[in-house]
Amino acid sequence: MSGPGGPGDQWLPGADVINFDGHVVLPYRFRNKKMKTLKDVISLTFKTSESEGVIFHGEGQQGDYITLELKKAKLVLNLNLGSNQLGSIFGHTSVTTGSLLDDHHWHSIIIERHGRNINLTLDRHMQHFRTNGEFDYLDLDYEITFGGMPFSGKPSSNSRKNFKGCMETINYNGNNITDLAKRKKLEPSNVGNLSFSCVEPHTVPVFFNATSYLEVPGRPSQDLFSVSFLFRTWNPNGLLLLSNFADDLGNVEIDINEGKVSVHINVTQVKKNRIDISSGCIISKMSSSCGIDSFSTISTEIQE
Repeated sequence: MSGPGGPGDQWLPGADVINFDGHVVLPYRFRNKKMKTLKDVISLTFKTSESEGVIFHGEGQQGDYITLELKKAKLVLNLNLGSNQLGSIFGHTSVTTGSLLDDHHWHSIIIERHGRNINLTLDRHMQHFRTNGEFDYLDLDYEITFGGMPFSGKPSSNSRKNFKGCMETINYNGNNITDLAKRKKLEPSNVGNLSFSCVEPHTVPVFFNATSYLEVPGRPSQDLFSVSFLFRTWNPNGLLLLSNFADDLGNVEIDINEGKVSVHINVTQVKKNRIDISSGCIISKMSSSCGIDSFSTISTEIQE
């Protein structure tokens, strides 16, 4: 299991874990209703099986905002320190980092801002950038919310999914958000459920390298072969499944060939001893066709 230091580190979740169900939002409300900052440090760890979801969001009535979210299993930071009405100053800045972050492993995030200078660190890999515009202060009103965006009636807030998964050690400018929530110092939204243990999903992805494989015992007495699974890959070629029939009657192969999924049925005791079925969709992430940032589904059933 990966930890906040990055994939491969041993990581044992502690007491400061919050489970977000995809509906609940946890607001941290400012004492003076407004927060004007020159410097910000926001850090947390998270794990999820979802490719989309808002991790935190804050905005001000002057047009400033900061949003960290998952889009297509990548981390996206949107930030605006201010624009003017004439359009000569455009402050919107968007930075994307990471990939395949919906692997249900722990990932760590640190955002350090001093004026327009930003350090965005994901699993120890730091990316430095400067925001657009000319302003240095981030002006937020009322609150910053974790796990999603508060309902505001704006189309932008309704179209974004809330975060579904676990967060740990959420820290906003020295405030331990998870500890405050656990001590009931923060009031979550009425919708959804907030809990303080990480709920494990029913299925967890398995990673295969070029030499690894999984072997499952067959059922010799069955005359029905049925298999289904989800997968995603960067590679345009590779063997997904191989199963030999009993009594050396043949085999079935499922593979990727030039980005297309193919099923090959080889039967030894008939004249037409090979059946090939190919998909019409390029699924490899190295290609540019359908669903390249999500899992593809394979379902095959063969009756004797």
